[in-house]
Amino acid sequence: MAPLVKGPTEGDILKFDLDKNYTREVVTLKSGTNYALGSVLGEVTADGEFALSPDAETVGLEGAEEAAAVLIVAVDATDADMPGVVIRRGPAIVAQDELVFDASVNDDTKRAAKRAQLVALGIIPRVNA
Repeated sequence: MAPLVKGPTEGDILKFDLDKNYTREVVTLKSGTNYALGSVLGEVTADGEFALSPDAETVGLEGAEEAAAVLIVAVDATDADMPGVVIRRGPAIVAQDELVFDASVNDDTKRAAKRAQLVALGIIPRVNA
């Protein structure tokens, strides 16, 4: 018999949030992506949907280049827009090593910039949290 393997859970990314009724929101995730737990998201100005936060302004995702939330439940939105639960504001602490970035956020400087954007929202990434 094959061993059971448990996938990542909310507790792997979210280490503290003061009041789930304040820090969390249900948002609409833009279709075309299988969003992993811990995805760093930005809000698209045109439609208010959320997508992986790219390093720079991207056509069709204008506004999403600013990190605005962290996904705390994995969501497969490959075929259609889907709802997702995010940490939208702090005070909250997330596990820094569990954050998932857009492919364009591909070096330490860019990842540090995204983490700084989260800190501005009160979402604090911590190592070994």
